[in-house]
Amino acid sequence: MEKNIVTTGDLYRHFKGKLYMVMQYPVQHTETGEMLVVYRRMDDNAIFARPVHMFTSKVDREKYPNAKQKYRFKLLKEIK
Repeated sequence: MEKNIVTTGDLYRHFKGKLYMVMQYPVQHTETGEMLVVYRRMDDNAIFARPVHMFTSKVDREKYPNAKQKYRFKLLKEIK
């Protein structure tokens, strides 16, 4: 992500094409203290949590050489 900023309520496109909304950020892992992003897939309402450093990471070009996005998640707009 260009700014590495995650905000609750923002809508993102995953590099594989599906849309996700951030439900809560920041969230702290109880055991490790690591900061997590909780987000919901828009098409089926499935809920996920991922460390913020992974949520804001670049796409692995070796694993996904044809990916069109630079980052795993691309900010689209605010839903708030």
